[in-house]
Amino acid sequence: MKKVEVIVEINTTPEKVIQAFTDPVMLNEWWGVEKSLIQKKIGGIYTLAWKVMENGIGYISTGIIKKYSPIGELAINNFVYLNPGKPFLGPMNLTVKSYKKNGITNVYLCQDGYKDSDEWDWYYQAVKEAWPVVMQQFKKYLESK
Repeated sequence: MKKVEVIVEINTTPEKVIQAFTDPVMLNEWWGVEKSLIQKKIGGIYTLAWKVMENGIGYISTGIIKKYSPIGELAINNFVYLNPGKPFLGPMNLTVKSYKKNGITNVYLCQDGYKDSDEWDWYYQAVKEAWPVVMQQFKKYLESK
């Protein structure tokens, strides 16, 4: 199956990396997430929403936390992308790992589980282009904190 992987070095702590993926305020500041429901525990819900309006939500990503360590790992399974104008896509996996090496934090992000079909191709291409850009924004955000 296809996957998107990004590795970035950030001058921060592994704890801050995981916090930035689980804290509603931080998610809004670096990723533009407008609403979230995150239960920071194995089996917990991980739901993010963008373009929240009076009459609906633009799109949602949601899944179940499979691994959670506030000092370096977040793995979400059954990750589903919901968009009213597209087919619902899933389940996928989203994994974030961070660890300190030579005084710098290495961050590994992987989103996988994409299927081979026309319904999935646009999403895979969008994510493949977006994650490297988003992770550079993420780096700038954490290094400015």
